[in-house]
Amino acid sequence: MCGRFANDAKVDEMIQEFVAEGGDYRDWRPSYSIAPTQVVPIVRERKNSDTGEVTRSVDAAVWNFHPSFMKDSKRPQFNTRIETVATNGLWKGAFASSRCLVPMRGYYEWTGEPGSKQAWFLHGDAPLLAAAGIYTARKVDDEWEVSMSIITREAKDASGEIHDRMPVFLEPDVWDEYLAPVKLDDAGKADMVALLTGESDKVASSISSYEVDRKVNNSRTANPDDATLIEPLD
Repeated sequence: MCGRFANDAKVDEMIQEFVAEGGDYRDWRPSYSIAPTQVVPIVRERKNSDTGEVTRSVDAAVWNFHPSFMKDSKRPQFNTRIETVATNGLWKGAFASSRCLVPMRGYYEWTGEPGSKQAWFLHGDAPLLAAAGIYTARKVDDEWEVSMSIITREAKDASGEIHDRMPVFLEPDVWDEYLAPVKLDDAGKADMVALLTGESDKVASSISSYEVDRKVNNSRTANPDDATLIEPLD
């Protein structure tokens, strides 16, 4: 699974990396400890219904998928299994038409027993990874709130040595296809799942891991501005 991640990129860096035209998330501050229900940057494409123009942007989204039809829940919906993203009633509508990328430097997992868990940081070869996600929007106090979930899969390679699940990461050559603001039918959703599975296999082989300080273990006390959270232990 993915229950915490780091993204130390600035908005302008993400705009350049993902070849986006801009975005409205200028309040973003790089963070080394991002937990569910926090607001994070996502990359998405939207089509102007009047002009037909497609715009790619970096926008803010709550890491807690909450469509308008879902009642409030004490349990945040922050991960979506690739095995059911195309068929489960909670996810399938967004997967059909509202797909996004979630930039991250890497993510955390833990091993060991409760009370003495060891934290690990998992990362790729490039400064930023792109996790596949889905998003939705609802009205909250007369304002539109965008929320998202990260798609996860069975872990492989180095990730599989730490945990049984990992995010679905995508390489740049499939970003356009995944983000395209077109509505997929059932066959299209099945094809997209197959694409995500195959492409994320490639990225999984490039993921590395190392142990980090246990001060990251508690999301309430870990300082999100502390760059040493992702430094390897001596």
